[in-house]
Parts: sequence; structure tokens; C-alpha cells
Amino acid sequence: MVNGISIEPSDENYGKLNMKFSNTINNQPLVFIVTINFNDPYVTCELLKSIEENEYDNFEVIVVENGSTKNSPQIIQDKFPNVKLVFSSTNLGFTGGNNLGLKYAIGRYIFFLNNDTVITPHTIGTLVEKLVNDKELGAVSPKINFHSNPKIIQYAGSTPVNPLTIRYKHIGNHQVDNGQHDIEMDTCYVHGAAMMVSKSVINTIGPMPEKYFLYYGELDWCESIKKAGYRIRYIPTALVLHKEWMMERKESVMKFYYQTRNRFLFSRRNIKGWEFAVSMMYMLFISIPKNTLVNLGEFERIKAYYNGLLWNLTDGRFNVKPF
Repeated sequence: MVNGISIEPSDENYGKLNMKFSNTINNQPLVFIVTINFNDPYVTCELLKSIEENEYDNFEVIVVENGSTKNSPQIIQDKFPNVKLVFSSTNLGFTGGNNLGLKYAIGRYIFFLNNDTVITPHTIGTLVEKLVNDKELGAVSPKINFHSNPKIIQYAGSTPVNPLTIRYKHIGNHQVDNGQHDIEMDTCYVHGAAMMVSKSVINTIGPMPEKYFLYYGELDWCESIKKAGYRIRYIPTALVLHKEWMMERKESVMKFYYQTRNRFLFSRRNIKGWEFAVSMMYMLFISIPKNTLVNLGEFERIKAYYNGLLWNLTDGRFNVKPF
């Protein structure tokens, strides 16, 4: 890997980095790994350590420093000088942060990883092999288990988004991993915490839709991948461990806002005709009253919920603080 490079988005070297890399080494296509750091440089370093110990050789790593408000990312540069650190002055969210890293990623395949993940040594090579051998694949995700208990599954593929409720499920979620989901299969959606996408597919469909900021953005992207004629596949022979909280708990107000807002946004962009009409009736007469009653007495959550709805009615022109 080349020496570390710190890049501002306006850096004059933008777009000239590809002259420093080889597209193939020992028959291994070049993979660019993109991850986002926001206030968690020590967690990010644990991911980078696992990447450093992986069995695949031809890769480069981009860490997007996504407008952190505390905890300097200097430790990332100190411990991993080969990593390219790209700076954003503001928090661009999941979609915007990944898109910023994507601008500097010139590999044949792009591996998007949450910074709170740890990869197993064979993960990169396994995912690359699947994409190389099946040109109809546009994106792949590994099996994802919880880091706090690696025998518990978080993701083993995904169900479709229900056009009525605009919800979906991760297959195997919270099940003990006894190998019951070790069958490779096409699936509806990758998992945003660990997804490898062909750069040629990205060149065809464009970057992630940044309107989402957090949640549902990778689902919308997958819809574009499928519309372009590519398949999405779950690869259980690759494994990533995710530090997301394993136990069920009430989400933060911010998460509640973005999930509410983006469920409607996803519906507006991807569900058409009579299914969209039925979905809106469900939201109006079942979902909205139910969420209002469940959160009655919790002013901040009610505010976040209705602000998420209002954002859609004004197509993002609603500028009151959302939560």
C-alpha cells in the first residue's frame, strides 16, 4: 500500500490518485475499502487492525473523517499511516460520507464497511471471488454476526420491503448460528454495515442517494442495482462481526426521526401504482395513529415522528430542527 494521504474534498490531487495503484496484483483485483469515522477513532482502529490482518493483498483503505465533534482522528494516521484519511467539515451521514469516500476509490470493487465492524481474514477474498466469477452480481454482503456474541446472527440475507408497511427484516436476526443460514443465495438487499459493490455497477447507477442521510439509503441503492439488471447475493462463507447493540432497545430520537422520514421517502421513490395508494392508506389509518398512541407523553419522539412526516410533505423544505 502507498503512504498515507490526508485529503480535503477540494484537494487539487482529486482524481489523480489512480496513477499510484495497480489494478491487479497476483491476479487479485484492486479493492478499495471505505469506512466512516465519526467521533470513534479507537473503534475505527480496531476495524483497521482486522483489515490489516486479512488474507487479501491488493487493497487500499479510505477513512472518511465525517465532521467529528470530539476525539481527534490523529490516532488513525499514527497507527495506520497507509490509510488515506479524507476530511469533511460537516457530518454527511451514512450516504454522504460513503459517497465522499467513493470519489477517491478507484478500485475494481468497493467494500463499504461500518467502522464498528471487524472482518475475518478470508472475507475480502471470498466476496471478490464471487463478484469476479458471476458478472451478473452487482453487490454482495457477508454473513454478519454480533461482535458481543459471535454465535448470534444479525444478517443472513434480507426479505423484500413490504409495500404495505414499508418494513423489511434481516433473515436469521437474533438466531443462534448453527449453520442453518449457510446456504448462499440471492437476496433483496445488502447490509449497509458490510457490502461490496462492483465499481462498474456504481458507474452505471450512480452513488448512493444522499437524501436519506441515515437508514434506507442502501435499500434504495439496491433497488437501482436490481433495476439495472444486476443481482444481489448473500455470501455466508464470508463473516463480519458487528458491534451494534445486540439486545432490543428503544431507538434514539434521531434514529426514530430518520427511520420514519426515510420509510416514507423509500415508498415515494420505489413503490408505484395501487401498491403506493394502499401503503399510504395503511400509514394514514393504522401506522400514524399507532405510533402516536405508543409514544403518547414522549414529546421529543412525537415531535421527531411528525417532523419526519412533514419533511416528506414538503420534500425536504421543512427546516425546523427535526428532533
